Amino acid sequence: MPQISEKIHELTVGQLSARSGAAVSALHFYESKGLISSRRTSGNQRRYSRDTLRRVAFIRAAQRVGIPLATIREALAELPEERTPTREDWARLSEAWRSELDERIKQLNRLRDHLTDCIGCGCLSLDTCVLSNPGDVFGERRAGSRLMVDKGRA
Repeated sequence: MPQISEKIHELTVGQLSARSGAAVSALHFYESKGLISSRRTSGNQRRYSRDTLRRVAFIRAAQRVGIPLATIREALAELPEERTPTREDWARLSEAWRSELDERIKQLNRLRDHLTDCIGCGCLSLDTCVLSNPGDVFGERRAGSRLMVDKGRA
């Protein structure tokens, strides 16, 4: 039976960029962080297996919802090598991220709700300044704004 050439199953970095929508520099960055991998040709050119397309889509979707790259790398490490992530993989991993995202949403809502109270106060040590000085920790140390460290004092 004739074998299909390995070249058909591989993409250059330019092809991967064009097909995935990720910049070449982003693909190199993902590779440097261990999120994707390539092999090198005898001319030292990168070649990516076709499953890398789905991995890049997975990475970009996770980034869009605010998942840190280290967490994405851990998630991809749970998948077998040379296997395209499936819908089931995404569902399982995204479910694990749900509580983290819910907590971030709560924090952002709190920040939004308190933003108006903080603008223009200038003091940054008022009891009510929940953004720059939660719990008035700077006011306990001394009076006035203390977010900038005085020279000679810590």
